[in-house]
Amino acid sequence: MDSKFAFALRKIALLGGLEDYVALSSRELGDTLEMSQQSASKRILELLDENLITRDLGARRQRIKVTSKGRDELKQEYSEYRKIFELADQVTLHGTVTEGMGEGGYYICQPRYIEQIEALMGFVPYEGTLNVLVDKEDLPKLDVVKGSTGHRINGFVQDGRSFGNVIAHTAKIRNVECAIVMPERSHYSNVIEIICQYHLRRTLTLDNGERIDVKIKI
Repeated sequence: MDSKFAFALRKIALLGGLEDYVALSSRELGDTLEMSQQSASKRILELLDENLITRDLGARRQRIKVTSKGRDELKQEYSEYRKIFELADQVTLHGTVTEGMGEGGYYICQPRYIEQIEALMGFVPYEGTLNVLVDKEDLPKLDVVKGSTGHRINGFVQDGRSFGNVIAHTAKIRNVECAIVMPERSHYSNVIEIICQYHLRRTLTLDNGERIDVKIKI
């Protein structure tokens, strides 16, 4: 993404335009970007042409929102800056242990998943997953994890039922090796499911509501 677009897009996002429309005149954007109103107006048109923002002119004031493409570009920027300044190949997610619905455990215990997990991750998972509700502040980091390659566990069809592809990422909780697993194609969620060869709740003495850090290799 062009640096001039990235700078303007970051400023719009910081003003609230990432989650919802934000009322923002060309003059106000110009003050934020330290440029003239005319230049800011031109920048808005350029961002619209690049499909990085969308605009609502129906109200008395111009309202602007970052598009899904713009969000993806910002995620990429975030990922690159994180690597520059953190100089790390891992992301640490902070969250809270929460109760699952048992679905993750059911799926991950399918023999054809287990075979692949053992081959790729080096362990046979305990029956069940540990569910962690990721802090809102760490959701951009979760997006970085979702955007990284990970280990692909192929789906299959069994007894007429389809089991989709799963992406696994090597992780660690309090020096215990584990992995987070997520469907390759899934709806947005701020809960991660973690598998391990041990019963994590018992091994780490974890209860619902307990704070936890998950270090994920990317």
